[in-house]
Amino acid sequence: MDRRCFLKSSAFFTIAAVGTGGAPPQVRPASAAPRGRYRFPQGLASGDPRERSVVFWTRCVAVPGDASNRAGGDASTIPLRLEVSTRPDFPALVASVLLSALATYDFTVRAKVTGLSPKTAYYYRFVAGDDISATGVARTAPDPDEANARVRFAWLNCQDWSVNHWQAMSLLVAESDLDFVVHVGDYIYETIGGARPDAVETRHPTLRFPDGMSLPGGRVCANTLEDYRTLYRTYRTDPRLQMLHQRLPMIAIWDDHEFSDDCWQDHEVYTNAERQETQRRRDASRAWAEYMPVDWSDVRFEPENPSYNNIRIYRDFRFGMLMHLVMSDERLHRDDHVVSEAAVARAHGHDPVYGNDAVGSRYFVKQDVLQRFEARDTAQTGRAPSMLGPQQTLWWKATMKGSPATWKVWGNEVMLNRLWAVMPGAPMTPAARLVVDCDAWDGYPAHKHDLLSYLKEWAIHNVIAITGDLHAFQCGIVRDDPDPAMGTPVIVDFVCAGISSTSFYADLKAAWRGTPLASLTATPARLDAFLMTNNPDLRHADHDAHGYASATVTPESFSVVFNKVKPLNPDGTTPADALLDRTRLTVQRDSVDVRVERF
Repeated sequence: MDRRCFLKSSAFFTIAAVGTGGAPPQVRPASAAPRGRYRFPQGLASGDPRERSVVFWTRCVAVPGDASNRAGGDASTIPLRLEVSTRPDFPALVASVLLSALATYDFTVRAKVTGLSPKTAYYYRFVAGDDISATGVARTAPDPDEANARVRFAWLNCQDWSVNHWQAMSLLVAESDLDFVVHVGDYIYETIGGARPDAVETRHPTLRFPDGMSLPGGRVCANTLEDYRTLYRTYRTDPRLQMLHQRLPMIAIWDDHEFSDDCWQDHEVYTNAERQETQRRRDASRAWAEYMPVDWSDVRFEPENPSYNNIRIYRDFRFGMLMHLVMSDERLHRDDHVVSEAAVARAHGHDPVYGNDAVGSRYFVKQDVLQRFEARDTAQTGRAPSMLGPQQTLWWKATMKGSPATWKVWGNEVMLNRLWAVMPGAPMTPAARLVVDCDAWDGYPAHKHDLLSYLKEWAIHNVIAITGDLHAFQCGIVRDDPDPAMGTPVIVDFVCAGISSTSFYADLKAAWRGTPLASLTATPARLDAFLMTNNPDLRHADHDAHGYASATVTPESFSVVFNKVKPLNPDGTTPADALLDRTRLTVQRDSVDVRVERF
């Protein structure tokens, strides 16, 4: 059986066409079953909107202790149906899809409905017995050949349950004219516990894992499928996140914390050993597949495949002739970080197995060390270390080159902007120059140069990256050669701050406390100025921020608003009026100049 037939026949993913011919199907009459037997504790969601299809998702469970549920039937299977209509009161249905919520998939269901009309709002709900979910709405994309004049979307990332607050989601939902939302990673965080530099809002109770694995410093990480499912179940109980999914279809990709911090392929990097954890990787991928409203007829997910890469999530979306969204996967296919943690540990007399030498290997790496390790790896393997992997790289290049859209938007997990630093008093040499974040694109310089040079060679213009991961707002011009005196600008990278995760500034301030570098983090403005001076292509930087980004795309400009939120109130409650400030950054068509406005 081929993959498409498998998906059509599987209870895990259902493909159904809208009703065709004659009158549309009507709403089924209420049954005689009592209400209150079933509930939808994680709400509902839609995703991957295309011109003629949308994926719809929910999780349906039986109410504990209900006598009618105990009396008979298979407790591992809950029959339900998806109803889709063009009106919120559901007077008639364009689709009615029978589904089964199975214990095998944690009672999650998802269905792709095809044959829809472009640029149309569809209302949807799920019905189990006589119990009805909330009503969601999703808008289909324009026809790919339409000369459309406007696209509005938002993107977000880094929503740690156990840090700060999620009021940015309420602000996002209040933007009533958005077409969809993009998540560029860190939808969950796989570690809990340990010392935290920030408080957490009182409405978020402490997380606990059914299993879990202890880490240094009192932290515990998700270690089983049930652990990862627990995270998604818990995160999706927040009413603000539920409302976001209810109001807007989501296009999602993952970053590292959906599996393991700073991971590569199926390797964790909590210690210098970088242990391979194939089953844990597969469990993390499965939980993501179960809980995200993703189109599995477009990508590949093979639950029974024993490999760590039994899933492929990079894909692309067209929004008329105006915008082409290209979503990449920068974790599952990447090579190991270029500089070996174990080698750094041995050089400093540290434990090469149980120690943690992230500083010097993944963060604040001497540029000459990075160059030396990259040259060694290239000589050994016959190619430079890669973030995307060979197959995805070819796909990315072909997709970018073949796109007829005005704006090519790269859904990109980790920072493309150059972030180098020479500490005060140090000489301007590669041995003194530090590459701040080698878990991001700066840490794979030859591969980064290859992709950016390709854009330059084929004159692929109007490329925008929408990025997360850094826990900061940044906007910068990215060149094929990172030296401003030599490189040609090819991309503008918009980096969005996290929803709640500890800011980049707060992390550095804690790490440098009591060291000669502490003065650089005396204030957020001082750190911003230091990094912008070292990286003149940065056009905006706010490294002590939380919030989200929204974009307005027209044939003439790509305009982004960074929405920054206030911190928690001293008593741990969330600020009722959460917005702190907004910054608008605009790129004109066929230009990489950025206009910055505070308002």
